[in-house]
Amino acid sequence: MAIPFLSSKPFFDDKNHAFWVLQSAGWAGYFVLRSLGGLANAMGLLFVVPTALTTATGYSLTLLMASAYRRLIKQKPIITWSLSIPILVVAAAIFSSIETWAHATFYRPEEMPVGIQFFGAILLDFSLLAAWSALYYGINFYLLLEQQSDRVERLESQASSAQLAMLRYQLNPHFLFNTLNSISTLVLLKETQRANAMLSRLSSFLRYTLANEPEGTVSLAQEVETLKLYLDIEKMRFEDRLRANFDVDPAASEARLPSLLLQPLVENAIKYAVTPLEEGADISVHARLQGMEPERRLIISVTDTGPGLNDGMQRPTYSTGVGLANIRDRLAQAYGADQRFEVQTGREEGFGVVIDIPFQTAKQRKDSA
Repeated sequence: MAIPFLSSKPFFDDKNHAFWVLQSAGWAGYFVLRSLGGLANAMGLLFVVPTALTTATGYSLTLLMASAYRRLIKQKPIITWSLSIPILVVAAAIFSSIETWAHATFYRPEEMPVGIQFFGAILLDFSLLAAWSALYYGINFYLLLEQQSDRVERLESQASSAQLAMLRYQLNPHFLFNTLNSISTLVLLKETQRANAMLSRLSSFLRYTLANEPEGTVSLAQEVETLKLYLDIEKMRFEDRLRANFDVDPAASEARLPSLLLQPLVENAIKYAVTPLEEGADISVHARLQGMEPERRLIISVTDTGPGLNDGMQRPTYSTGVGLANIRDRLAQAYGADQRFEVQTGREEGFGVVIDIPFQTAKQRKDSA
């Protein structure tokens, strides 16, 4: 059985248990201190009797106060404080009356505090119960704030996941539109064999991509395999005009990144580099690691040999509103400010994009979660 003060479980996980522990420990401490104070002042052992009765009274009164406070804490502040203060005053008056009666009855029967002495007892007991009330409300307000903070954190996480899923789902309709349009063209041209081959590759691509959670991550090796499946489909359209090259550092293969992060860049290159040129274009994907542990970075570049940004050609987004802005948003959702997405505007030929993100493997992500 775990020792309570050595347990790894948070103390306030069980609020009911925590209350009884603090309540009992607090009043036990009050009894010990009052008894020791009386003995130290040569009041004799008989002083313990009214002290025990006073302690039992305080213990019982604070239980009733806790029952009332438990309901009031959920009300509007004006109601909470308007009712808590009268409860505190009444409890202090009852506590003081019983305390003075107990001392007068069991310890000094001939002396009954009156006037300023009774008023002083009320002030002392009021201070004691006020401190108890402040501690009760303080702890419970802290726990409510912590619960609210946890709830906000969960909502933010859910919102972030929903945003990532939405951004991922934007890609599929755009890609499917182009691919199905190509298949439709092949069917009209009665090239059924090529249409069937493209459908088969499309099926493989979708099966591969839909197996991953939209807001999840995949290894760089998986992302490259996804790109190759996608390029196999596009090569059915462009044949030798589409030339793809992959240069991936083996040490970077296990790096995690958002799924389908690179596919829009390759699709962008096909649209703006391969399609407009009769001779087609080369599309290159490079990935390497930079820096030393634990600050290693994954650097990915996607380049093409097309027209680039010359002659006023712009590539901010796709015609459907999906493209570079989508990738920027996904990187910001996944990494916050700890990422870089850069368009290489100074290239002499073609168009290029560089992505710089933290290097994390599946094990590192699990350990940091």
